[in-house]
Amino acid sequence: MKKLFAVLILAAMPVLSFANTAGPELEKVDIDLSDKAALQDGARTFANYCMGCHSAKFQRYERVADDLGIPHDLMLSKLVFTGAKIGDHMNIGMQPADAKTWFGAAPPDLTLVARVRGTDWLYGYLKSFYEDPARPWGVNNKVFPNVGMPNVLVGLQGRQVVGCKQVQIVEDGKKQYDPLTGTPLTHEACDQLTIKENTGTLNEAQFDEKVKNLVTFLAYSANPVKLQHQRIGTYVLLYLAFFFVFAYLLKREYWKDVH
Repeated sequence: MKKLFAVLILAAMPVLSFANTAGPELEKVDIDLSDKAALQDGARTFANYCMGCHSAKFQRYERVADDLGIPHDLMLSKLVFTGAKIGDHMNIGMQPADAKTWFGAAPPDLTLVARVRGTDWLYGYLKSFYEDPARPWGVNNKVFPNVGMPNVLVGLQGRQVVGCKQVQIVEDGKKQYDPLTGTPLTHEACDQLTIKENTGTLNEAQFDEKVKNLVTFLAYSANPVKLQHQRIGTYVLLYLAFFFVFAYLLKREYWKDVH
């Protein structure tokens, strides 16, 4: 028994060490899969900025259109650029061999990326590209260092660089303020991302919303029936709770004369 326990501990060590590996601090993003407007905007961003290289081959255009409330003719005219039919899978025209030559590796399919990476990781990753002349595409990423992908959203976000700026002091998750004046306490922090003025078409709040909508669509794509599952789960729990009362009363009636 002791040997078996030791073997299990040794087998689990790589997993535990991976789980404890320090990574970048990720900003939390609140995803609402019932927000049709956000999903539609995310689908539009995905089709226009991501599908040049990344497929979503486990999704069909028709399913996305129906779930997101997009008429089929509008879906075909605005979000399908490959001549695909409404019932086709969301594939791309780029060949894997060409992709490997251009990028060093074929860009992954993104249908399930939100399940693999998580929404917080995706949100942070898409916002964390910065200029790095040493990289092949001239950009790097704080969440995924040395990634072999260009910043396709640079026209929206603007050119981002690493530098120093004043940031508010945070202790134990709480922002710190001067007790006398109430003004925020700040310090100069380097290795911070700063967007160069007038280099993007969206301001910071607009870009954050755009990325959030894109992540919302990717979260939907990874599990299109999540809301249905949650609704069914609620009904099941209510059903069990309702009949538990009768089961308890029946049990008490059967055992009332048992001493």
